[in-house]
Amino acid sequence: MAVVGVDFGSLHSKIGVARHRGIDIIANEVSNRATPSLVAFGPKQRSIGEAAKTQEISNYKNTVGSLKRLVGRTLNDPDIQQIEKKFINATLVDAGGTVGVEVNYLGERCTFTAVQLAAMYLGKIRDITAVELKTGITDVVIAVPGWFTDIQRRAMLDAASIAGLNTLRLINDTTAVALGYGITKSDLPDADNPRHVVFVDVGHSSLSICVIAFAKGQLTVKSTAYDRNLGGRDIDYALVRHFAAEFKEKYRIDVLSNAKAVFRLAAGCEKLKKVLSANAEAPLNVESIMNDVDVSSKLSRDAYENLIASVLDRIADPCQIALAESGLTLDQIDAVELIGGSTRIPAVRARIQSVFPGKVLSTTLNQDEAVARGATFSCAMLAPTFRVRDFALHDISHYPIKVQWEPTPSDPDDDTELTVFSRGNAIPSTKVLTFYRKDAFDIEAKYAEPAMLPGAINPWIATFSAKAVPPDAKGDVQAIKVKTRLNLHGCVSFEAAYVEEVEEREEAMQVDGEAEAEAKPKKTKRIIKKKEVPFVSGNSSLDSTIVEKYKEQEAQMHSSDKLVMDTEDRKNALEEYVYDTRGKLDDRYAPYVQAPEKEKLLVALQGAEDWLYTDEGEEATKSAYVSRLDALKVLGDPITNRYRENEDRPRSISELRETLNNYIAQATSNEEKYAHIDEKEKQSIVEKCATIQKWLDDQIARQSERPKNVDPVLKCADILKKKDEIIYFATPILSKPKPKPPKTPQSGAETPDVPPPPPAKDDNGPPEMDVD
Repeated sequence: MAVVGVDFGSLHSKIGVARHRGIDIIANEVSNRATPSLVAFGPKQRSIGEAAKTQEISNYKNTVGSLKRLVGRTLNDPDIQQIEKKFINATLVDAGGTVGVEVNYLGERCTFTAVQLAAMYLGKIRDITAVELKTGITDVVIAVPGWFTDIQRRAMLDAASIAGLNTLRLINDTTAVALGYGITKSDLPDADNPRHVVFVDVGHSSLSICVIAFAKGQLTVKSTAYDRNLGGRDIDYALVRHFAAEFKEKYRIDVLSNAKAVFRLAAGCEKLKKVLSANAEAPLNVESIMNDVDVSSKLSRDAYENLIASVLDRIADPCQIALAESGLTLDQIDAVELIGGSTRIPAVRARIQSVFPGKVLSTTLNQDEAVARGATFSCAMLAPTFRVRDFALHDISHYPIKVQWEPTPSDPDDDTELTVFSRGNAIPSTKVLTFYRKDAFDIEAKYAEPAMLPGAINPWIATFSAKAVPPDAKGDVQAIKVKTRLNLHGCVSFEAAYVEEVEEREEAMQVDGEAEAEAKPKKTKRIIKKKEVPFVSGNSSLDSTIVEKYKEQEAQMHSSDKLVMDTEDRKNALEEYVYDTRGKLDDRYAPYVQAPEKEKLLVALQGAEDWLYTDEGEEATKSAYVSRLDALKVLGDPITNRYRENEDRPRSISELRETLNNYIAQATSNEEKYAHIDEKEKQSIVEKCATIQKWLDDQIARQSERPKNVDPVLKCADILKKKDEIIYFATPILSKPKPKPPKTPQSGAETPDVPPPPPAKDDNGPPEMDVD
């Protein structure tokens, strides 16, 4: 079973796998450790990850990013309309009550939900991992922002399911970082005096902060705080707007009116931002930004920090909130760890430092990969095939959750709501609620403070409906127990409903006589039985029929993409063969080809090239490209084989001669280790080597008489076959063991030669991962 952790980022995602007794962050198909979180659609296929990034500018209307910021949202959410629309060029639409995109795909206008888009991307993550591990994967742990609500978390679980993945856990990203930090520490203190560490993550689109208490074998999340819309992209956007205004006045061009120009300017601003992190001033040059206009400018670090002051001013608030809610003083904080690419900006670090004066801002973790590593550790802890050092993880929920219900007719003034999971409640957690009812009733779970939620997310979480309450013997109300759970993913569900019935049973007692039995009171035992109450519950997860429908669609699109890629690969192979072979016929292949062969092959190559650039050749099937290439190879392979045989023959001859000389030397050696071998057998090796040597000399002589442009008589395969022949003949003879010495009276009875027992093998447990 593969152990995989995914940091699902808004700009890039990273994949961690457990292997080699540790955690590796794996590379994608172009050897990058971070895969762009993009999905693009085209006339023939989808492009995901790196492939989508390469055509992002040319196909911007059909390329979608910010995938994790779309799941669980609606089209009219202000976060979508006012924030995400600035960074997404595709057309956002309503798709069954959730946000989706309308794109051109396979020549048609198609609509996909945000969940489907996330599933497409997770499918790419699955494929990258499967290629790296050379095995299929199913179980994963996915890191998501701690501010994700129930509906967003369920949307991610649905997306993973559509992609064929089983999510063992949705882990909060800062908690994943803390896990990766703490599980490798061997010097953690006792629980009475924990080590307190603050983790500040300023990423591409959001800021997260948490305060963690570490002790031996455990971590406890003390507090969390977030700014959901503050990150590196906001800094980039401020720079883009600044330079767009400057260029409008300086060059009379409106960059913001041209999406491709905005992409080019944003790329330039990204480079400028990195330079300003190390220098006091940086230039900006963008060639042919639009209308064939080249633009240039420069910016000082002071001016840069003034431009982004509104972004920087928001950094301190969540840091202060997290510190206050942790109940700790500044003196009790032992370390402040920074992660996320935006913490490399000096101005960002300065604002964080202002909240933690006197504390050293540490970067002991990999700022880009810490989340993925922590998620992978979490997966290893949950996977049955791995054994990891015991390390307890005590996470908390960010939002308070309540249940509410309609008042009963008999008591209309009774309370109708109850906060079940308060802010900071442990994850996972189970609560049992008691309702006194004699009729069917409904419960609804909601977020207690909707103003805390992102954008305009619906505070509704789940419903519970008891359909039939078992009647009491006297017709009175029953105490209905309802079990509700905040699970490992941070989602709320109603898991059971029951009535407790008390039954008293008399226990037989051992006595000496009948009179004594009558005098002693009888002992009774109380037995509590649970009688299930039938109920139905609902939540925001997709219906199973819809999930299956999306799974089928995803499988069809995946197969179609693979066929298109395989077809394109065969087309490229045919095109490459045409140009490569034609060029070599007058170069390295020239001595190996006869004039009629060359003429015939050149005609075939030209015919294939002409066909490739016709409408038929551009839109041909995979089998058509394969058959064309096979036909060319029938003509070209004899020439290629002559060239390769001539190039490889000297090496093969040398290997055979060396092997023969080695065996002759061993067979004629006077060394003690060969003394026990019969001389006739040794002589047979010498004779065998001489026979093969004569064959080789004869074949070399025959080959030297043949021109290079005819098929060879001495082939490398035949030479290697002779090499194997002498090896298989001589090795058994030369490796014969020495005979056992005869028995002697002085030595006593001969001890039988019994091999030692094999080492004990522990099959009782899985392999252990070394996390030190």
